[in-house]
Amino acid sequence: MAEHNADRDDNPTALVTGGARRIGAKLVQTLHDAGFRVIIHCRRSRDEADALAAYLESERRDSARVVTGDLADPATCERVAEEAIAQWGRLDVLVNNASTFYPTPVGTITADAFDDLIASNLRAPTFVAQAAAPALRERGGAIINIADVHGERPLADYPVYCAAKAGLIMLTRTLARDLAPDVRVNAIAPGSILWPEGPAGDDPTKRQAVLDATPLGRQGTPEDIAGALLYLVRDAPFVTGQTLAVDGGRGL
Repeated sequence: MAEHNADRDDNPTALVTGGARRIGAKLVQTLHDAGFRVIIHCRRSRDEADALAAYLESERRDSARVVTGDLADPATCERVAEEAIAQWGRLDVLVNNASTFYPTPVGTITADAFDDLIASNLRAPTFVAQAAAPALRERGGAIINIADVHGERPLADYPVYCAAKAGLIMLTRTLARDLAPDVRVNAIAPGSILWPEGPAGDDPTKRQAVLDATPLGRQGTPEDIAGALLYLVRDAPFVTGQTLAVDGGRGL
């Protein structure tokens, strides 16, 4: 995607799902710093989304908005995309970042957990992308799906999550073919970037095991994911259908 100046009519627009907190908030901030107007989607984190939007508005007027909704509902996916496009009458980039992550060991998997993990990690990106596709085609835009290294390298006790992310990687490839040549579609597969919230992320033994399994011997940062996002959005006009692992080598 070409560079854009600060003129209001030329500023590109990006929708980031799950953009209020953690890695999503860093992706929003990075796109904003690069000259994008941003639409921050959230489900429950409205206070954080509003605070982030207010901060970005203080940096550059008329540059940040918030949309809300539970993307488990395909109708809500369509509404969120439509509201995002309506903010400034265009959409140049869609970042499918919203996700749920929790274990489902074999023997404990329920239909509700299965549906929830598939809905957030695969179904929602499908329906948001479908609704956004016409506007993205008009702009020669891009879709970036936030996948996971465990979409290709299984994680013990997370079979449903891993299957959903594997599906997202294949969705990336099929959308890249179906939306070409107008829209580029790529994915980023993070390794360990932020520890999970709650007990799953508090165990020092598990943390050390993750680091030991990472050839670079350290955890990544949200800035690492943001850098990959900018590359795929701005600096890779001949790249589509690819999954870029940002994992310190953990997938090797």
